[in-house]
Amino acid sequence: MGYGIKLKVYGEYACFTRPEMKVERVSYDVITPSAARGIMEAIYWKPAIRWVVDKIHVINEIRFTNIRRNEVSQKISSSNVKTVINGGNLDLYQVTSVIRQQRASLILKDVCYVIELHFEMTEKAGEEDTPEKHYNIALRRLRQGQCYHQPYFGTREFAANFELVENEIPISFYSGEMDLGWMLWDIDFQNDMTPIFYRAVMKNGVIDVDDLLKAR
Repeated sequence: MGYGIKLKVYGEYACFTRPEMKVERVSYDVITPSAARGIMEAIYWKPAIRWVVDKIHVINEIRFTNIRRNEVSQKISSSNVKTVINGGNLDLYQVTSVIRQQRASLILKDVCYVIELHFEMTEKAGEEDTPEKHYNIALRRLRQGQCYHQPYFGTREFAANFELVENEIPISFYSGEMDLGWMLWDIDFQNDMTPIFYRAVMKNGVIDVDDLLKAR
């Protein structure tokens, strides 16, 4: 296992959409490992390293709220973009007043997590890429609040605040064991974008992702 980091993330709202409820969005009870990794990658990512989520600490009580918001029903197709790049004559825009739809969402409110994760070196690492180098860069960026783009909780309008945890992890609202059911762990992009699920079990507010994946 590589160098470990504890990252506290929190915000007003979050939506980690269940894939089986895509039209009217319904969030998972807690953040998914892939979303947790995405937050860290927004702060620091290089081809030479790969972030791996070990544990998720659920600090605040799991609370839901309902909202309605406007969304567009389609996006600009990649084939149209390629056509324009190759010199084709197409308009790359959308008329939102035509494709706008109002949808209901069941989202999380007042979320706070502590994510324990580490990074591993990849095959793209060069001679100058050492674990110590990337670990120190990641620590510096976290302490200074730097990021490549604003991290978010599931959708971009739900911004995620972050800070490095260097002392004790805050006490969770939860005690005992809670089965959260099957949750998305990640997408296997090298195998036809196959979704990978795991059974999320929270014990005293902690989801041990590494152990649960081994038992899957």
